[in-house]
Amino acid sequence: MSSNRSGRLGRMWQRARGWWRYGVVAGVPLAVLAGVGYAGGWLAPGRLTAQKLIDQFQANGGVHPGYRRNHAKGVCVTGHFTGNGALQPYSVADVFAGGSVPVVGRFALPGGNPYAPDSSVPIRSMALRFTQANGQQWRTGMNSMPVFPVATPRAFYEQLQAQQPDPKTGKPDPARLAAFFAAHPETGAFRAWAKQAKPSASYAVDTYWGLNAFELVDAQGRHHAVRWRMVPETTDAGVAGQGADYLADDLSRRLATGPLRWHLWMTLADPGDPTDDATKAWPAGRREIDAGTLELTATEAQDSGPCRDVNYDPLVLPNGIQASDDPLLPARSAAYADSYLRRTSEEAHLPGTAAMEKETRR
Repeated sequence: MSSNRSGRLGRMWQRARGWWRYGVVAGVPLAVLAGVGYAGGWLAPGRLTAQKLIDQFQANGGVHPGYRRNHAKGVCVTGHFTGNGALQPYSVADVFAGGSVPVVGRFALPGGNPYAPDSSVPIRSMALRFTQANGQQWRTGMNSMPVFPVATPRAFYEQLQAQQPDPKTGKPDPARLAAFFAAHPETGAFRAWAKQAKPSASYAVDTYWGLNAFELVDAQGRHHAVRWRMVPETTDAGVAGQGADYLADDLSRRLATGPLRWHLWMTLADPGDPTDDATKAWPAGRREIDAGTLELTATEAQDSGPCRDVNYDPLVLPNGIQASDDPLLPARSAAYADSYLRRTSEEAHLPGTAAMEKETRR
């Protein structure tokens, strides 16, 4: 009797082991599917995802296959950056040492419409990719405004929703915008800037702010919170050209006669300065260091130039620069990746992607 019972228990154990193996085999793809569902927001419909952010950009600016979903209109630029060594006590990044590194950049307008007139918005953007001799890269996207409107990805999503054009008028609903600003008093500094800002006649005369805080890391491993901006040497904006694309034409004319230069100014935070809120400028009087000179020498159309395939992800950083605790940074990184995936999938004509239009990109 005891022998029969042991036999039955043994057979049950063998069957259980078999089912356990099947469970493991089935569990792996289910876990992967759950992860994909979580990342895509399928398991939590209310959760903000990169896909939702990019979908909202498309709702506002339309779908233009093959273009970036934000900053759709732009031009490529190339040149180099020469560090002067002044930041070496604060960062081990090679880009700040003496010597020149190649740069691939892009000037652009905000928004998802690649045909927007250059005079439609007062904001211009500069994105840069520095490539160090050791292969490490620093990518940064900057804008010609000193503060960002909101501090969190959720508030930015709500701002995009408030700016979505009304189908009846083709413009944002003023009442909806007013309600958004009333609910977000942190937008006050940006609105004060926007009230007096005018579209510049040239990319060459704008200052471009990094907006988000980052951290420099020195040779002893100490962290130094910073913000940066590119300040132009050129101050003569000239007269805006005719037509919708005068910025690219102006850039070509200027670079045909010589390089354009900006200085990289790094602002070091004092203790207590916020590093997680891009709506708040740091008080005046902080230590500022001129870290080197950006020199741009050529421009090309974005559909054939070297910036076309660059994703200016702000979290691509070399040793010596790290992200801060600003929540906008990982959200920007994820949204840029989704935009990059969509436009490159369209360019590759992958099944299920929107068809490319017959158009010339700038």
